[in-house]
Amino acid sequence: MGDDVVGTLPIVQFGFPGELRDGLVAAVLTGEKTATTGLLVEWELDGDPVPRPGERFAVVDSTGVPVAVIEMSEVRVLRLGEVDLAIAQEEGEGFNSVEEWRLAHEAFWNDYADELRSRLDDSSWKLVDETPVVVERFRLISQLDT
Repeated sequence: MGDDVVGTLPIVQFGFPGELRDGLVAAVLTGEKTATTGLLVEWELDGDPVPRPGERFAVVDSTGVPVAVIEMSEVRVLRLGEVDLAIAQEEGEGFNSVEEWRLAHEAFWNDYADELRSRLDDSSWKLVDETPVVVERFRLISQLDT
């Protein structure tokens, strides 16, 4: 896949730059990570559409360099409480239970919950079982030479 094609693809960023993103991108490149979960409210606040199956994205590393292309195979909006073990394991972070997945994701999302509350103008917003999340399943199309 040429740089000209990759340059036209929307970008997907896993986690925040640094150790977290580097680990997640490595898991994508090895095929261990085939899913990711995000808060629906983030798409809504940014005015971005939820990805659709068949859409392709350039995966960037911590320095913003495209390192891979992935294609969405399934995208669903679920309640946080509906995330199951299959999704937790497909995220490629070594989760052995939904509880482990939930604790890690709540810790990540709560790191910037104050920012979300501010953007929502809702100081009472918090993660609950009913919080809508977007589950994206994907497949690795190609690794890019960097």
